[in-house]
Amino acid sequence: MSSVIYQGIFFLFILLLLAIPLGWYIKEIMQGRVPRGVRFLRPLERLFYKVIGSASKKEMSAKRYIFTVLLLSFCSILLLILILMTQHFFPGGDSVKNLSLSLAINTAVSFVTNTNWQAYAGETTLSNLSQMFGLTVQNFISAGVGLSVLVALLRGFSQIRKKALGNFWQDLTRSLVYILLPLSFILAVILISQGTVQTLQSGLSYQGLEEKDAWLSLGPVASQVAIKQLGTNGGGFFGANSAYPFENPTLLSNFLENIAILLIPTALIFTFGFWVKDWKQGRTILVVSLIFLLLAFLGVAFSEFTGINSTQVLGTMNLEGKEVRFGIGWSSLWTVATTAASNGSVNSMLDSFTPLGGAVPMFLMQLGEIIFGGVGSGLYGMLAFLMLAVFIAGLLVGRTPEYLGKKIEAFDIKMASLVILTPLMLTLFGAMALVLHPDIMTWLTNNGPHAFSELLYGATSLANNNGSAFGGLIADTSYLNVLGSILMLISRYLPIVAILFLAENMGAKKKAALSSGTLSTVSPTFMSMLMIVILVIGALSFLPSLALGPIAEFFTLK
Repeated sequence: MSSVIYQGIFFLFILLLLAIPLGWYIKEIMQGRVPRGVRFLRPLERLFYKVIGSASKKEMSAKRYIFTVLLLSFCSILLLILILMTQHFFPGGDSVKNLSLSLAINTAVSFVTNTNWQAYAGETTLSNLSQMFGLTVQNFISAGVGLSVLVALLRGFSQIRKKALGNFWQDLTRSLVYILLPLSFILAVILISQGTVQTLQSGLSYQGLEEKDAWLSLGPVASQVAIKQLGTNGGGFFGANSAYPFENPTLLSNFLENIAILLIPTALIFTFGFWVKDWKQGRTILVVSLIFLLLAFLGVAFSEFTGINSTQVLGTMNLEGKEVRFGIGWSSLWTVATTAASNGSVNSMLDSFTPLGGAVPMFLMQLGEIIFGGVGSGLYGMLAFLMLAVFIAGLLVGRTPEYLGKKIEAFDIKMASLVILTPLMLTLFGAMALVLHPDIMTWLTNNGPHAFSELLYGATSLANNNGSAFGGLIADTSYLNVLGSILMLISRYLPIVAILFLAENMGAKKKAALSSGTLSTVSPTFMSMLMIVILVIGALSFLPSLALGPIAEFFTLK
């Protein structure tokens, strides 16, 4: 167990070492200042603006920004549905069938909303063309949208008496050209050097151990894996995701992919501190996030090391469902990183974790995907919680709640509450809708508390735009495809709408001078207050449902 703790410390050290300069770089890029080393990409940026036209030049109000985000997402969903439902007729599609309408809609919504829930096995269901021009493209765009919305919120916090939030097309283009594309290229090249597959060949035939012909699926894997991790997307090229050797071949590739999951979300915390010119504000969020992540990591690792039933060979360790080359330590670290960061990729099978080992990643998602969270979405979710904590603290001490020198008023709390409560309510609604379906037991491979855990995890993953699967739940049914699409759409876009209106309202305010009566949001006391608010909302909302699933299973097995 001690070696696992050292693994975690080393991982976080490297993560912070990379995130600090990246955070500064993102701030410079998104404020329109292009560092000298990447100025060769300017022609590509200008090409994007030329294609978009005059719409890329005007500053936008919240309503215009929202309309543009929704229009792009709607068109992306329609285009991806078309690709998935006609893939058999395009080059390389001979070996795959066109997707059904419900599965095509679910998959399109999943990738456009940055959820990447997969009710299919990629290597047998999709062509290389669909993977490249459908899924990989949306991996970039969905991450860029999340980053753009966050930047609009940061403008609202920092500007004074100004409602305009910048231009969405400029924000999206800068995030794609200068941040996501270069980082993905670098990571993809490193992954290829480790053995991750990257080819246009769909596969090759070989003779198996029983001297029977078999087919080995191949494709442009490294390019998709790079952006699926960096963009906190998570959808795997192969059905086994990052537990599959062609996606994640070595310990080094596992380490780098794990770093990539948290890299941009962590860097954005530093970007926030640099942007508002007060690093201590970013430090508050970073410390709270690291505490939650470390506690979750230790909880999962300890649970998997102690296991349930001892054996003569392995003692009490639970290695079921884990790659031996990664072991319990790296599997546990990946599990908490992927559910903290709204990524959804897996390098082990969560259905085989111990009850409490599976409960921790589920609870991380149920907190609203704010512990680092997705690209952009994690930080603006955390800022909503932070504003709520400031408001509650102000009520407790009788002071006017302020954050970054701006008063927090009723409208701001309403918008923050929408961001906080939307995934929470959708999780409970989704679980209820699944439980009440008459065929639900035929879609589950287990019964009892473990079956409820499988069901609850699926609803949690969909409603929080995570995309990871617990396993044991048959995902490709018309009912779940439609229900999942509704959950993913509302959970993604209702908070975005609320955040952009919040950004506009904050930007229009004047900035008050600090005084002795101003509540400090950088002290250890406030950090504790923020953690309590996060835990209380999560615990009060989900403790009863967790008691029916993983907690009940834990006491049953004991």
